Amino acid sequence: MFEKREGERALAEDPAISPADGQVVFIGRIRSAWKKREDCPKNMRAARERGEQATIEIALPYRPGIDGLTRASHVIVLTWFHHAPRNLIVQKPRHATEAKGVFAIRSPVRPNPIGLHIARLLAVDEETGVLTLDAMDALDGTPVIDIKPYIPTVDVFADASFGKD
Repeated sequence: MFEKREGERALAEDPAISPADGQVVFIGRIRSAWKKREDCPKNMRAARERGEQATIEIALPYRPGIDGLTRASHVIVLTWFHHAPRNLIVQKPRHATEAKGVFAIRSPVRPNPIGLHIARLLAVDEETGVLTLDAMDALDGTPVIDIKPYIPTVDVFADASFGKD
């Protein structure tokens, strides 16, 4: 499924088979247009450019947790990339000229395959537990592990940058 590229390095032990340090609970699932990895946008900007909305279906026990979320214009969604390998510590993304450490890139292939997505919240249906988002860069069925309101006065860093090496 994932071929090793030049310059990539794997961990000695695959984190997927290590004993768990904590318990992660899936609170819902992403519903998106993306059924295959090769069709899925590589980031939220690309997802927005494709113009496909997405939804999150919150599992019944967790639906009370979305009470008050309508105050937010945007949400931070944490997902579990359940199809991603977890054993590469150095990777060479398709678009990159050289390999980099996993913590310097945003690939879903990482020791803990947690996705971070910031999306515009278009609608909240508290009864059915469905959140409608402007876009999503995750495969249909991807588990959701958390949702947080995006708070501009807290979450924006005006002086943030990410330059070339």
